[in-house]
Amino acid sequence: MPLAIPFDNAYARLPERFYVRMAPEPVAAPRLVKLNRPLADLMGLDADALESAEGVAMLAGNATPAGAAPLAAAYAGHQFGGWSPQLGDGRAILLGEVIGRDGVRRDIQLKGSGRTPFSRMGDGRAVLGPVLREYIVGEAMHALGVPTTRALAAVTTGEIVVRERPLPGAVLTRVAQSHIRVGTFQFFAARGDREAVKTLLDHAIARHYPEAADSPNPPLAFLEGVIARQAALIARWQALGFIHGVMNTDNMAISGETIDYGPCAFIDDHHPDRVFSSIDHGGRYAYANQPGIGQWNLVRLAQCLLPLIDEDDAKALDAAQAAIDGYIAAFETAWAAAFRAKLGLARAEEGDAALAADLLSRMAANGADFTLTFRRLRDASLSGPEDDAPLRALFADPAAFDAWADRWRARLARESDPAECRALMARANPVYIPRNHRVQEAIAAAEGAGDFAPFERLLAVLAEPFTPRDETAAYETPPRPEEVVRATFCGT
Repeated sequence: MPLAIPFDNAYARLPERFYVRMAPEPVAAPRLVKLNRPLADLMGLDADALESAEGVAMLAGNATPAGAAPLAAAYAGHQFGGWSPQLGDGRAILLGEVIGRDGVRRDIQLKGSGRTPFSRMGDGRAVLGPVLREYIVGEAMHALGVPTTRALAAVTTGEIVVRERPLPGAVLTRVAQSHIRVGTFQFFAARGDREAVKTLLDHAIARHYPEAADSPNPPLAFLEGVIARQAALIARWQALGFIHGVMNTDNMAISGETIDYGPCAFIDDHHPDRVFSSIDHGGRYAYANQPGIGQWNLVRLAQCLLPLIDEDDAKALDAAQAAIDGYIAAFETAWAAAFRAKLGLARAEEGDAALAADLLSRMAANGADFTLTFRRLRDASLSGPEDDAPLRALFADPAAFDAWADRWRARLARESDPAECRALMARANPVYIPRNHRVQEAIAAAEGAGDFAPFERLLAVLAEPFTPRDETAAYETPPRPEEVVRATFCGT
């Protein structure tokens, strides 16, 4: 008997040209790897039922739950700057939406669920490694306080999927406040389907930006809302040393959530030009480029909305340009606030952003580890320069840190509450991140021997990223030279 879930499927009530209705392709022998029980409870789902045979069949795509309206969504996008007029869900099926105990509407999507009309010659399947990576990194981002899609479950399929080599297949059950992307708007705008753009806009406003409905110009207010969320999101990425890896417009969710964890990674030794994606040969999506790419993507969204912002082309362009111009100020404000907290500065002074930028520059020149540098700054704030040895050791030339630290301590001395500063730093600077070598260790054990113990241990550590624990101290440390991961892969 199919599992019953209290679906309320708003996207499936949009016109048929927004999607293709279809069920997932069944798999050979589904087996549950992990169920996110706290998330299931938040969504008002029965975790015990999801772990049953019927529940696992649903999570694998072998059974359609009652009330579902499965579909593959249509969208387009710019990929590495090149225009693709039709992309769409080539290996994902949106089962439906549920309204959780917290009143939030969320999509339930199966990723790796088989071919769709948007598969573009692909097999529609996912392999275990990228499924585990997305589960790990998405849940880590949630624990770090970053808006993100999340993993409800991962299952293996009992099938082999061929990529560079044969690999075990898997399906990820992904949860998001929606899967509407900049590329969804582009899909209809490129076809001159103004009616569909307006329908999508109304749906997105009702779902994500209800305050925009009361604005004198709802399309413009919506654009401004998306800009504000993206500026804040990317500032959070930068503050954590996170590299998304593939910031195509079809991978930018208008909800302001981080979506599509493909060749993503966290920086170890800091450098602004750091790239991990195996396909980003030109460094388009390098760490330092992410803020600018965010604005580039938002320009593409603005172009879709121009006819709805104003019937007068010139007025529409001026209004949209003003909104886009506001992105830089919004990002810089969010960036400065994030790094001020990382430095323990509770109130703003004019030179704070420059102080943070100078530290990042010195870290890059000296190969300093991103996460450890900021976490050890918190320890350094408790004492004087005589106890800076652990922090200085992160820099190839420790004198580079010394010169900066004198200015930092002088700035800290102007704060009125040292305890507040230290608490601020403890909340802003994680002890644990999903370091690339630890993620790879978990993936290799699962793919090679079916051993999910490293995956489970890593998830447990990352669930409390700001709390140091003696028994998990090894997860704080950077990789040894032979453990360094230099490239990550999207899994398609």
